[in-house]
Amino acid sequence: MLKASLALDPHLVVADVHRRTFGSFVEHMGRCVYTGIFEPEHAAADDDGHRADVLQLTRELGVSMVRYPGGNFVSGYRWEDGVGPVDQRPTRLDAAWYSLETNAHGIGEFVSWARKAGVEVNYAVNLGTRGVQEALDVLEYANHPHGTYWSDLRVAHGHREPFDIRLWCLGNEMDGPWQTGHKTAHEYGRLAAETARAMRQIQPELELVACGSSGSGMPTFGAWEATVLEEAYDQIDLISAHAYYDEATAGDLGSFLASAMDMEAVIERVVATVDRVGARRGERRRVDLSFDEWNVWYQGDLEVPREWSRAPRVAEDVYDLVDAIVVGSLLITLLRNSDRVSAACQAQLVNALGILRTEPGGPAWRQASFHPFAQASRFARGRVLHAEPVSPMYDTVQYGPAPLVHAVATHDPESDEVTIFAVNRHQREDVALTIETRGFPDHRFVERFVLDGDLRACNTQQQPERVVPRRVDAAEPVPGGLQIALAPVSWNVIRLGPRAVG
Repeated sequence: MLKASLALDPHLVVADVHRRTFGSFVEHMGRCVYTGIFEPEHAAADDDGHRADVLQLTRELGVSMVRYPGGNFVSGYRWEDGVGPVDQRPTRLDAAWYSLETNAHGIGEFVSWARKAGVEVNYAVNLGTRGVQEALDVLEYANHPHGTYWSDLRVAHGHREPFDIRLWCLGNEMDGPWQTGHKTAHEYGRLAAETARAMRQIQPELELVACGSSGSGMPTFGAWEATVLEEAYDQIDLISAHAYYDEATAGDLGSFLASAMDMEAVIERVVATVDRVGARRGERRRVDLSFDEWNVWYQGDLEVPREWSRAPRVAEDVYDLVDAIVVGSLLITLLRNSDRVSAACQAQLVNALGILRTEPGGPAWRQASFHPFAQASRFARGRVLHAEPVSPMYDTVQYGPAPLVHAVATHDPESDEVTIFAVNRHQREDVALTIETRGFPDHRFVERFVLDGDLRACNTQQQPERVVPRRVDAAEPVPGGLQIALAPVSWNVIRLGPRAVG
């Protein structure tokens, strides 16, 4: 059997686990909002029109934060269309996804949904077709207590208390030529800096995210970040990164399973650019990353409707076990880089690239990729340990040599529990992983969960529980630790805890 090892040491810490790492994304794209989180006609709808089944699954998923309302959608969005009496709200053309936007769901409805779901709101402002004034207006509407035009309007709309939104995105993917209001790096950097400065004049403690490049394959990648940071470094807290992966683009299964190597490279390159600009400017304050769009997305299958319609079916990918394993590996990478990635958003929550799926008037269910996310959010607590697997390598077409075992470990000082998240990328063989616990001599094996099996299995409306983790109690004690067999193409959660006293 192939062998790998992982040494645990409580003194080797990467960073604290950020709860914002487990963010998601709700965009007015396809059926993410309408018949996704919001369907007033549904039997499970609450008094606000939100689907209670989706709310329950969102809470089970463990989402900590949700970015809203876009995405490409936000670059042509007039936020004030989505407030006030619903029957007086205008229907608009959404050029981003070629659909009709009824504006029946806006910022007030979303904040109400987020509070019920127990998630933080990450709100994006339109810097495509709009600018500083409109950002100030929505900030005043959302966060000012009362006594001004926009804040009193919010109160009149039934929201007496401020929304208290702290994290704001300054636009979306503005280097993309597909983006409404696409800009050069210099144009966007100036606008982002001006908007940030003005927003901080109203509320200095805001956390602001500038747009990084929309992908590492863009010709602007790297140079875009450098130019934007030269303009806005001292006005922002984070810069965004986006990445999507799919097996068709990877070209072969082995490369797809190693997609996290590309995510790791994206993080390293953006961090290097950030720190170079910061050093040149003599900045003492550090800018971190918000990886606020990431997922598996089969973009080659994307068909945008060519007839204007409400909530069309767009990008409703069905994720199989392989996709779920890759999602788990991407989560491992985000955790491994918690020293610089302090926020992230899986894109998206429902239907469009959704980790959840719904049918209008019908059920909601978990996609296969739901499970690695839910388990990482549930069990990753405390601190990320610097625990680098020693693993056999395999050759990939896209990335060259890649480790068969991809893993990260976390330690919660309060409970003293340790959790290892590990992926075996081998397509046919088990890998025996030895976990060296000399740094935790009083710990014992508690439990283990495995997601494996038929690589092409997926959860559907007819078979919503086909892909689920199974609990495995097997762990072999070895000198200085324990050994666990990782099944081929599998996601593994291994939990250790202190031995009972007495």
